Amino acid sequence: MSVSLKTLAAALLLGGCAMAMAANDGQARVNELVNADPQYRETWQGVVQKEERLPEWVMNLSGDAEQMNAVEEEGEKYLVGPLCESQATCLTKRLIVAVSFDKKDAYAMLVEVPAGLPADKSPTRHADYRFLGKPDQGMQDLLMEQLKKDPHWY
Repeated sequence: MSVSLKTLAAALLLGGCAMAMAANDGQARVNELVNADPQYRETWQGVVQKEERLPEWVMNLSGDAEQMNAVEEEGEKYLVGPLCESQATCLTKRLIVAVSFDKKDAYAMLVEVPAGLPADKSPTRHADYRFLGKPDQGMQDLLMEQLKKDPHWY
């Protein structure tokens, strides 16, 4: 009996690891979250419903997205990834989104750079940053770090 219990425990552990690896290897994309899971949709709607003047692509998490990564902040695990209105406008309009694994919390940072900024001007110095979901300083730092990983961001 103890052998089968150990086998069951090992199978559950491996299954859990496989799911964690699937989440960690970026299977999810921001633009798929609200359509794929009603809990994420409800959580995201809670974030944006009281915000004013948000673009439609931010409200609906629609647009061009890259793969999300699993990140830990203060012991909590989040899926984090970028979303752009379109690939062509990604340098000037982007959203960095973090959603908790338990689907109860979502945060984002909307980054807007003036269109037509000369190539020799740093987007970092000319960008407007708007945080959504009332992230604490640790989460704000996490979202900013994700932005800095973009090789086109300087």
